[in-house]
Amino acid sequence: MLNQLEAVIAQRYAERPEGAYTTYLFEKGVDKILKKVGEETAEVIIAAKNKDNDELRCETSDLIFHLMVLLRERGMPLDDVMRELGHRHNKSKQSS
Repeated sequence: MLNQLEAVIAQRYAERPEGAYTTYLFEKGVDKILKKVGEETAEVIIAAKNKDNDELRCETSDLIFHLMVLLRERGMPLDDVMRELGHRHNKSKQSS
């Protein structure tokens, strides 16, 4: 699913279809994208504190989406993040 979402975001970045939310974010620029990442992060925290798993699921989905938009804006493939996670996992296994 993340790879599919990344492909859709990449397509929206390249084509900038009128009326698409991602087009709006890309046109407003990195400051707007960062603002959304911050807002969604706060909403994830609130949902977790409220012990509302339905809200947590929805807000986490929003946060992941906006993080992926940020990655595209910065030209960083999701695979780079996944590789970093893999390196960290391998390091933790080696130190155990």
